Amino acid sequence: MSRQRDKEQRISEKRRSQFKQLQENIGIFFTNEKLLVQAFTHSSYVNEHRKRPHEDNERLEFLGDAVLELTISQYLFKKFPHMSEGELTKLRAAIVCEPSLVKFANALSFGELVLLGKGEELTGGRTRPALLADVFEAFIGALYLDQGMDAVIRFLEQTIFPKINEGAFSHVMDYKSQLQELVQRDGSGVIEYKILQEKGPAHNKEFVSCVSLNGKELGIGVGKSKKEAEQQAAQMALQKLKSLMEE
Repeated sequence: MSRQRDKEQRISEKRRSQFKQLQENIGIFFTNEKLLVQAFTHSSYVNEHRKRPHEDNERLEFLGDAVLELTISQYLFKKFPHMSEGELTKLRAAIVCEPSLVKFANALSFGELVLLGKGEELTGGRTRPALLADVFEAFIGALYLDQGMDAVIRFLEQTIFPKINEGAFSHVMDYKSQLQELVQRDGSGVIEYKILQEKGPAHNKEFVSCVSLNGKELGIGVGKSKKEAEQQAAQMALQKLKSLMEE
């Protein structure tokens, strides 16, 4: 019995150390660490530890989902002033969908911290996409309860907003097609893309692209691929043209 207690104590100490390390890594320290632990507590763990009451992360996940949608919506609304409601909705959906949340969770090694029941552990629950996405949302919910919206935004400034700025979700924002449609509708001429520069080593290249309308430069974009650089240039051109139309 004492051997079992010793084992449980070692596991508990290891968890405390992991949660401490996580907070140091992200530069956010919880006032109520019980909320942090709850965010990583799966229902299967609660079911197996009924003698010691634990709360699972499902309610925090519910809250975190809403907080995440609001903060992402606010960021996109301010960053893309000329984007339509439909485009904003499509982009937000790509950011808060399960595959994206799993990537964010994996980047922070959230899977290693999840408290799971033995059955869930044996069937690979620690790497299950739905579980990891839920944990990320639960963490957002816990952070919101512990420190409020400003802390959530600071966390997203480290984890999600840079990805948006890097064009990680540009696959759902086809700016080139939008620009082509706008120019054709307006009958204003011919669009041309040109790669101005390639820099960096082969494994980490960066491209600079320029888009022009009837020979007049409208936008410059930078990306990890020619396609991404052209999309960024088209985005700048769209904003410029839409601003001119509003004047």
